[in-house]
Amino acid sequence: METVLPLPVPVLVPVQGSSAGFPVRRIYCVGRNYADHAREMGGDPKREPPFFFGKPWDAAVPGGGVIAYPPATADLHHEVELVVALGQGGRDIPVEAALERVFGYAVGLDLTRRDLQARAKEKGQPWEMAKGFDQSAPLSALMPVAQIGHPASGAIWLSVNGAERQRGDLGQMTWSVAEIIAHLSGFVALAPGDLIFTGTPAGVGAIQKGDRVRCGIEGVGELKILVG
Repeated sequence: METVLPLPVPVLVPVQGSSAGFPVRRIYCVGRNYADHAREMGGDPKREPPFFFGKPWDAAVPGGGVIAYPPATADLHHEVELVVALGQGGRDIPVEAALERVFGYAVGLDLTRRDLQARAKEKGQPWEMAKGFDQSAPLSALMPVAQIGHPASGAIWLSVNGAERQRGDLGQMTWSVAEIIAHLSGFVALAPGDLIFTGTPAGVGAIQKGDRVRCGIEGVGELKILVG
C-alpha cells in the first residue's frame, strides 16, 4: 500500500564496534529510581513499585551535540541516566530472564522542562509536555552487552561548564535493570528497539543557553551537549 505522506526517517543510534545503527522504537523512562533524587524532588524514597513515563522515539539525539533550548520554559533541567537498549522484547518477562533481552547500554540525558512539570503536578495533569519535547533525549553511542556485560555498579556523573553537578553509582538504583524490564513488560509489550532511561541520581539543576554539559557512566561512555 502506498502512503499519503513520506514515511518518517528512523532514528539510528551508533553502536560501538559496528558500522550498523540501532533503530529506536519507543522511549520509556523510570521516575525517581535513586533515593537521593526522590528526596530532592520531595518524594518518598521507599522501595515502592516503579512508575514510568514516555518520550517520543524521535526525541532521541544520538551522539548529543547542539541541543536547542526548548520553548515554553524558563527552567530546563539536566538528568543523567543509564539507558538500556532492548534487542528482544516480550510481555510479562520474569526478572531472571530480563537481562537476556538487553542489546546494550548508553549514557543518556532526560531533559526536563521543570516549571511545566511542577505546574502539571499541582493540577494533577500529565507530564508529556514537560518531558517529551523535541531533542529531550540525547544519548551516547551504544555499548553492546557482548563488550561490557551488564553494569550493576560504577560511577554516574554530570558537569556543567566544568563544574560537577551530579555524582552517584549505578549500585544505588532502587530498582535494578532486570527488575525495571520485568515491571515494564507487565504494562506493555516490549520490543526490539525500545530504550529505557533508568532514572537519575541527586543534583539535578537548571541549564542555560550556551552551557556545555558533559556526563558519563563508568564503563559505558560519555555524552556531551551544547545548549544552543
